[in-house]
Amino acid sequence: MNKYMLAFWNAIPSEESFAQLSPEAIQVEIEKWNNWIGGIAAQGKMVATEALHNTGKTVSGSANIVTDGPFTEGKEIIGGFMILTADSLEEAVELSNGCPIYDSEGRVEVRQIQVFN
Repeated sequence: MNKYMLAFWNAIPSEESFAQLSPEAIQVEIEKWNNWIGGIAAQGKMVATEALHNTGKTVSGSANIVTDGPFTEGKEIIGGFMILTADSLEEAVELSNGCPIYDSEGRVEVRQIQVFN
């Protein structure tokens, strides 16, 4: 069984709109995510999942230059991630079906975690 990371990409306006929702509407959206994540967890395939804040810092190059990021001129940001186990990349992609990010035309990037021996 291999580990995969699902990165949840969404358009910045979608993320900003989410932040403007009422507490009740936010709870409805969180419940969608909890149900989808719970389905993967019930299969024993979820390792970890976290949401990310929209702001942070970027450290670049050998001089470790620190700038604000993610950059607001970008069109998309990673809003969170999940680490899961699957027998294949195809299965990991299949497990992304039903992700609530698709409701806002977001996307899921599925990548196998590389193991160094």
